[in-house]
Amino acid sequence: MREAHPLFDVLCKSADADCATALERLVHEAPDRRLNRINVLDFARREGLNEQRTITTFLHATQIGLLDMSWNVLCPSCGGVLDANATLQTVRSNEYYCAFCAVSSEATLDDLVEVSFTVSPRVRKIAAHSPEDLPIWEYHRQIFWGTGVDLPEEKFEATCQQLSLDAVELPAGDKAILSLQLPAQFVIVFEPVTHAAQFIQVKGEPAGERQNLELVYNNVLAPTGTLELRPGPLRLLLDNRTGARVLPTLWIAANDLHELTSKRRPFLNAKRLLSNQTFREIYRTDTLGIDQRLKITSLTFLFTDLKGSTELYERVGDLVAFDLVREHFRTLNDIVASEDGAVVKTIGDAVMATFLTPDHALAAALKMREAMRRLNETHGREDLLLKIGIHEGPCLAVNLNERQDYFGQTVNIASRVQGLAMSQSILATAPVVQNPRSANVLGSNGHNPVAQSRALRGISSEVAIYEIA
Repeated sequence: MREAHPLFDVLCKSADADCATALERLVHEAPDRRLNRINVLDFARREGLNEQRTITTFLHATQIGLLDMSWNVLCPSCGGVLDANATLQTVRSNEYYCAFCAVSSEATLDDLVEVSFTVSPRVRKIAAHSPEDLPIWEYHRQIFWGTGVDLPEEKFEATCQQLSLDAVELPAGDKAILSLQLPAQFVIVFEPVTHAAQFIQVKGEPAGERQNLELVYNNVLAPTGTLELRPGPLRLLLDNRTGARVLPTLWIAANDLHELTSKRRPFLNAKRLLSNQTFREIYRTDTLGIDQRLKITSLTFLFTDLKGSTELYERVGDLVAFDLVREHFRTLNDIVASEDGAVVKTIGDAVMATFLTPDHALAAALKMREAMRRLNETHGREDLLLKIGIHEGPCLAVNLNERQDYFGQTVNIASRVQGLAMSQSILATAPVVQNPRSANVLGSNGHNPVAQSRALRGISSEVAIYEIA
């Protein structure tokens, strides 16, 4: 049993006790590979913990130096890590290329950028802190494949050996010669360190003589090529001209390999973390670069505003009005957090918040309206008349005014829908109301959305708007 690290005492003061205890146990007892690129959602599932509290615990653990966070760009096909980043600021908005799959993709924050956590070397030194020393198959497991690929816990090396013809560790500047028997199948010679691949289509009559192939590894990223060989003997020369070791592996591209990489499990994506209130509070100005724009394919925006706030200040005076508005903000913040959302900013008496899915935004809106009704009853006056607008769609994550913000037509529409709302009304667009999960929220609360077609400034055609009565 390893000695307890004093930072865990610090963590327990700011994080959920059960989550902190489970994390401490993991760091002290788990094998090295389970402490590299930890999938926080899988960890919560294994330990029977609340996901949101577990994410918050991991963020606090990162803040005090127990863990290191990584933003990994994934291949949408094989789930491999195409680029690992210590910060989101170094994730590019242009295309990434997976040589293993010969697939190009853009790093959308919904499903192609995962966030993982690794124990800090100051807390516990693990093998993955020196990836250049990891055995071949552990390098594939811990470094190449992302945390969403559900690789077998046991007999992983044996499984990989069954799916490949050979694999070799080649130090910098070295050469190796492999003598192989090529089967009449599709073969991929993939090198996970440099992300280089050579496709080999093996077909035709068996070769009567030995075939020869030379592959050179350097630091130039070249497109994946395909060549045709015949079944039979092959002399493969591998030449490492990089400054680091390489790990060429000859995979048999058959159904078994597809089954190995196609088993998936949920993972923490960048979109979810950007919509986490604790993350926004810890990393206020350090999330995105000034000129960075990263795509999100779906995010739900909720805007609120107080009707007649100017008249409120006139009627009750600045001091009373200030206390009322502050109480209203505190209540809205608590409700947003309860639905796993995040407050992006406040503008005057208005709030802009984000939610991962429309149903959570709708649930928050209904809670907000009821909370304002109770506050008004407590004060004996209709002082807090909340107007709410909700819309869902694609957007860009950007840095505006030294804060992580969002930009795009989806944000504009959400704001303008709120502008149409009357006193104590909730307006939502069709993508919000028609989301399958939203039906459960509305049905369980006995609400029947009433559709109307409305014109929005800057939008060429009228938009279907639903009032949640």
